[in-house]
Amino acid sequence: MSFRTTSSAFDYVEDVSPGSGALPPRAWYATSDAKVLPLDGAWRFRLSATADAEDDSFAEEGYDADGWAEVTVPGHWVLQGDGAFGLPAYTNHLYPFPVDPPHVPTENPTGDHLRVFDLPEDWPALSEGGAVIRFDGVESCARVWLNGTDIGEFKGSRLAHEFAVGHLLKPKGNVLAVRVHQWSAGSYLEDQDQWWLPGIFREVTLLHRPAGSVQDFFVHASYDHLSGEGTLRVDSDVDGRVLVPALDIDVATGESVTALVAPWSAESPRLYDGELVTEGERVPLRIGFRTVALEDGLIKVNGKAILFKGVNRHEWHPERGRTLDLATMREDVLLMKRHNINAVRTSHYPPHPAFLDLCDEYGLWVIDECDLETHGFTEQGWRDNPVDDDRWTPALLDRAARMVERDKNHPSIVFWSLGNEAGTGRGLTAMAEWIHGRDPERLVHYEGDWNCRDTDVYSRMYATHAEVEQIGKELDGGTLGRRGLPFIQCEYAHAMGNGPGGLADYQELFEKYDRLQGGFIWEWIDHGVRHAELGYAYGGDFGEELHDGNFVCDGLIFPDRTPSPGLIEYKKVIEPVRIEGAEGAVRVTNKYDFADLSALAFEWSYQVDGETVEAGTLSVPALAPGELADLKLPQPPAHEGAEAQWTVRALLASDTAWAAKGHVVAWGQLPASSPARPSVAATDRPVRGEKLITLGPASFDGRTGALKAIGGVAVENPRLDVWRATTDNDDGMEWSSGIQYSALWRTLGLHRMQHRLDSVELGEDALTVRTRVAPAAREVGLAVAYRWTSDGSRLRLTVSVGPEGEWTQPLPRLGIRLGLAEADQVKWFGGGPGEAYPDTRKASMVGRWQASVDELQTPYLRPQENGARADVRWVELGGLRIEGDPEFSFTARRWTTEQLDAATHLTDLRPGDTVWVNLDHGHHGVGSQSCGPGPLPQYHLRAEPTEFSFVFSVLGR
Repeated sequence: MSFRTTSSAFDYVEDVSPGSGALPPRAWYATSDAKVLPLDGAWRFRLSATADAEDDSFAEEGYDADGWAEVTVPGHWVLQGDGAFGLPAYTNHLYPFPVDPPHVPTENPTGDHLRVFDLPEDWPALSEGGAVIRFDGVESCARVWLNGTDIGEFKGSRLAHEFAVGHLLKPKGNVLAVRVHQWSAGSYLEDQDQWWLPGIFREVTLLHRPAGSVQDFFVHASYDHLSGEGTLRVDSDVDGRVLVPALDIDVATGESVTALVAPWSAESPRLYDGELVTEGERVPLRIGFRTVALEDGLIKVNGKAILFKGVNRHEWHPERGRTLDLATMREDVLLMKRHNINAVRTSHYPPHPAFLDLCDEYGLWVIDECDLETHGFTEQGWRDNPVDDDRWTPALLDRAARMVERDKNHPSIVFWSLGNEAGTGRGLTAMAEWIHGRDPERLVHYEGDWNCRDTDVYSRMYATHAEVEQIGKELDGGTLGRRGLPFIQCEYAHAMGNGPGGLADYQELFEKYDRLQGGFIWEWIDHGVRHAELGYAYGGDFGEELHDGNFVCDGLIFPDRTPSPGLIEYKKVIEPVRIEGAEGAVRVTNKYDFADLSALAFEWSYQVDGETVEAGTLSVPALAPGELADLKLPQPPAHEGAEAQWTVRALLASDTAWAAKGHVVAWGQLPASSPARPSVAATDRPVRGEKLITLGPASFDGRTGALKAIGGVAVENPRLDVWRATTDNDDGMEWSSGIQYSALWRTLGLHRMQHRLDSVELGEDALTVRTRVAPAAREVGLAVAYRWTSDGSRLRLTVSVGPEGEWTQPLPRLGIRLGLAEADQVKWFGGGPGEAYPDTRKASMVGRWQASVDELQTPYLRPQENGARADVRWVELGGLRIEGDPEFSFTARRWTTEQLDAATHLTDLRPGDTVWVNLDHGHHGVGSQSCGPGPLPQYHLRAEPTEFSFVFSVLGR
């Protein structure tokens, strides 16, 4: 018997070092003089099950690869080939292989890539200068050959690596061979919450380097907010001159020059075009003058404290994974700007460098995060964690250096982040010390360092509202340690499914306490993979043995980049202009950090019963940041007995780089009169027939008292409903309390309530049906009385609910559910146009709206409660008009709540013949406890004595 052993030729896969052969990291830039040859496109590809299944003969010149498959580079091979090259796999933090660092499984999918290329006709002579080949992203470990010569290997998937190849090039028939291993020692440092997707997923480029060209340079561009002067110094490894025509600057590298400048900020991203001119090339520069400092316990830019209104952004495309083109990156940035977002944390790795160019251009504060996470070691109490093992420190320092050196010339970056959820240890301290030494002009972030030994900010994830307020009190009062640093939530308000709730409550705290400097929503986009049968796939849909389900779908935008209700809510909550009522006037407050309001135009409109009857412009002074003004509105038009309100909007006064003139930046509504309550005089009496009871326009079942029809419109089984298809947040477990609402509700049996008929009573002016609604096996219940009255044409239902027994938990919802046939178009007067729940209703604007039943649905990737319109005065659908007393919320669906609850993908939902309508008096809040706090107490729907009414009438009568 013999045993196969791994060849030493593959030892690099499990080597903890960062690799060999690569050039030192440097600034990423495009040059106008040197030649660039993209090597993207179709590559020959061979997949092996293990790292050592094939020798390296494929890298030799003349190798015949005609029988190989093809893949597109950049790209992930598991997202190509219709499954022939393996499948994606998703885990949140668990390693999908045994934790035995630095070893990885023998079953290690390995992709051999081949690209044969010729140099362009105009490529400089090979004797003139040199050339480098650049890999911007390869997961997770690669070995590279050019023309049969082994030039090196590297790890660090989301980091750039370059190799000198000028001496190996030839005019024709160059053979570039790249062997990529899915698993390596580097995989232990890349346990981010995302899909595992091997491949060459960013560009591969050949760059000519002319003699005398710059290798690396560092742009230092500070701003003195007191004098208005900017100071520029460009350090370069090659002597040259720096030209900035707009500032009349012509200065040698390494020398400082000062000029009056307009500063760069996320609100006013002023960039100056310049050039770094050396003997061999001219390098374009885009210079933003700004100074980042930690002063008075605050994060300040250009002398002012800033408030982060941010998001965490993974790179994602539903078909191409982490391979993004420039148009998709720009779409992300434009969506952020149009939704009032001012900051992005690049979770949890440096993004494609072009994304940072866009942040510079359009204006976003950036926390640039290192490609480091070892979260899976939490399963063993962080034992053997690489960040506290000196053998791994060179790899950690390499990752830090490759981030900082590549991205150091971007004015948008205000923080370097050491990584994410990697515990604590000596390696992180070494990274922080190196970064502080290399770039003292920026700050260092790391959430895991709660004692703030190595960081410049106290950063947390998912701290509850109560804890955030306590931190604010202690920091502003100077009683909390942590070097008196400011506080941010680098992750909060988990945007998974319906939610996140409580955003406005968090924002109120951020604005209340100076040292609370905002946060970053988790996260930007749902990582759904486009799937022919499922629509979008998530964890487990590819047969993964170990996975975390739809936890990868927790973004503010859907995979196709359609904004979710959560993003619409966030835009409203973080508006840079506050518009609210103030003693017969409208109060406008500037919430920007730097900009005045001169770029905005304001308009008012006056609505009567939801319809605009007058509109005009509002003159608002160019308020400075923090200033407010109370402004008189015009005399309202006369109206009687109707509900009236003002709506005031702040719009872009002219086109900007990120939105057109007229784009709505902020809005507010001011009530001018109270909503009218529907009134029905009880003039008709119920009449019992042979099988039916009639009352006004309605007929009821003679035995049960159940409503059957109103004026010829069939109505199916209207009765009390307390259940909703649980949301991702209902299903989550709140960290601080351990509460999981869906488990409590299902254990109690709220999803299978039974309705007992107690009596059907015909009075002089009312039909009263008394029932008890309760779950099997439990003693608690709800005593429910349905009291029907009519004036001959309209029908009023008053529902009285009394809890029986000891109710120790809130209800999911409270209202009635009924079925209608042939309902399609829906009109309503109330909140809209999108969904709203008790703690997600800031973006709900009162007005008249209309939509189809299908358009009312929110397509969360895992189906769940969705689509409720709040604060509804009346709704019209299926031939009926339904008015509420008080206002109510409604949903309308072509499937039952039970069918919605059972579905795992949108494709599971099959429209039926009946439209099921919920008319809700109340809902439990949604919170964000899929990974964070649950709904605040004020958003709990408690079981207590309650009464509410609806008035039904037939349309057209």
